[in-house]
Amino acid sequence: MASRAQEMLRFPTLASLRPPRIAVALGWMIGIAIPLVVLGALLIPWVQTAPGTGQVVALNPADRVQQVTALVPGRVERWYVTDGQSVKAGDPIARVVDNDPGLLERLAAERAQVLAQIVASEQAMAVARIDVGRSAQLLADGLAARRDFENAQIKVAEHGAKLAEARAKLSRVDIARTRQSAQLVRAPRDGRIQALNTAAGATLVSAGDWLASLAPERPVRVVELMVDGRDVALVRRGQGVRLHFEGWPAIQFSGWPSVAQGMFDGRVRSIDPSAQANGLFRVLVEPMPGKPAWPEDHFTRLGSRVRGWIQMETVSVGYELWRQLNDFPLEFQRPVETGPRKGAGKGLADKDAAKAKSAKAGDYAGGKDGGEEEK
Repeated sequence: MASRAQEMLRFPTLASLRPPRIAVALGWMIGIAIPLVVLGALLIPWVQTAPGTGQVVALNPADRVQQVTALVPGRVERWYVTDGQSVKAGDPIARVVDNDPGLLERLAAERAQVLAQIVASEQAMAVARIDVGRSAQLLADGLAARRDFENAQIKVAEHGAKLAEARAKLSRVDIARTRQSAQLVRAPRDGRIQALNTAAGATLVSAGDWLASLAPERPVRVVELMVDGRDVALVRRGQGVRLHFEGWPAIQFSGWPSVAQGMFDGRVRSIDPSAQANGLFRVLVEPMPGKPAWPEDHFTRLGSRVRGWIQMETVSVGYELWRQLNDFPLEFQRPVETGPRKGAGKGLADKDAAKAKSAKAGDYAGGKDGGEEEK
């Protein structure tokens, strides 16, 4: 058998070639790397994630930014606060005055007039009731006609109607005075003035127009993530989430959470049953108990942008690459079916089959008998 050297003598051109040592080394490296990559793709685990973007929001609706509005129409006479000022619940924010400066005085005069009408109506009612009693006595003695007694009763009813009308008018006047006296707009709760509608000081405002924005301090924060509809079907309450807050230095490896740096842990609190206007589903994420706390409030304020990765099933790197190339959905864990034991299941299956067979035979016999009876 010829040796390799003897075989190479038959190919003088090939024998004269001398490849560089670096090319030989590179070839060996490629030859070793390809099997290692294939082996790693089959064995190295990868945590699938459902990505989403969102922002930091307050869990309690009362802790979110609120619009302080005008209670009565008019114009802003005075501002009691400035942008960025801290306020307590009940502190004055602005004073709104009516366009008519003498409105409150006229309402007070009208109220006094209505009160006088009520007093007069009550006195007339008392006199009319005395007349009714006197007419009833005279009618019993035969000294007065029944018509006089009935007229006295009609007067009592008329005075009662006037008294009720005067009291209703007093209620309307009191409501108008109360509304006009509520010209001092106060803070609904503790917080910080975020913005003032300074244009309201030079123009007329209507009831309900916003005057200032109030941002409560120290809210309970959660993260609002927008997740694609293809992934949200696999998201469950309590699943772990890795969060990257805007402005916070971080290195993220979604498939290897233990390698990532600067990330924070959370868990799914709730999933909206319907999509938003943009077709994405909102997922609320709360801090994960037992894990490092989220950055402080002055680092992650309300409205700060957040990126999140909801952790799903663990698969191999090769499967994940194949899924990404084919644009397939995430892997999901099938629920384990709980049933009877193998032997018991077989016996129950046999019994069910026998029952079904007997029921089928009975139906057939019944149908046949029914057909003969019809004949």
